[in-house]
Amino acid sequence: MSVPVFRVEPGDASSPVVLHVPHASRRVGEPAASGLVLDGAALAAELDHMTDAHTDLIAAGAAQASRLRPWRFVNEWSRLVVDPERFPDDREVMRAVGMGAVYTRTSHGERLRADDPDVERRLLDRHFHPYAAGMTALVDERLAATGRAIVLDVHSYPSLPLPYELHGDGPRPQVCLGTDVAHTPPALRAAAREAFAAYEVGFDSPFAGCYVPLKHYGTDPRVTALMIEVRRDVYATEPGGPPHEGLPRLAAALSALVDALA
Repeated sequence: MSVPVFRVEPGDASSPVVLHVPHASRRVGEPAASGLVLDGAALAAELDHMTDAHTDLIAAGAAQASRLRPWRFVNEWSRLVVDPERFPDDREVMRAVGMGAVYTRTSHGERLRADDPDVERRLLDRHFHPYAAGMTALVDERLAATGRAIVLDVHSYPSLPLPYELHGDGPRPQVCLGTDVAHTPPALRAAAREAFAAYEVGFDSPFAGCYVPLKHYGTDPRVTALMIEVRRDVYATEPGGPPHEGLPRLAAALSALVDALA
């Protein structure tokens, strides 16, 4: 049976909040089917570096603890198959390091897959476009139900920069909040800073921006968004090891943010 591209975990009918978890999965299927040239230990090592390990557990814990359960949109496939968060305006920038929507290079600049337009087109059709359509539909549903939609990206990043990072020399706080000038209003920034007050918090370094469906991007102020990037040593053993006691504390902080927004 084929694995779906994503899953939607329903929340309360009156909640405007969507917890978006795009990079938690390690599923690649048969590597050759996605054009991957890595397998075995080499593939496992790259997954350790690039997977936002256990961010699905953080989101699930937050949803469970929230007074008004948020909705969750979770990628079922690894970003090594397709990265659903690449947009047309930044795909070309990331292509410079082999990390457009379909990666051709690893986190350390080694070959991940060949530059094959047919493979890229097939993966975009199978993963990227259905994912974008599904996320757009969920945001539209929240808008119809509540008059607003709040997308919270749940990510993580390593304590030490990886070679592919474009801004790896910037600050690496315990919690990095990625913002967008049009879709992250001051009240959302303030609520996030308060919810994560127990942590060292920074904005837009080492990663900036947040996910808003293209249908709504720059045109619909009812859609607000924030990216929450947690440094992995805060909650897990790096590079891809098990979570530790920091994970439930993070889930509680995220739950506090959800409650403040909903």
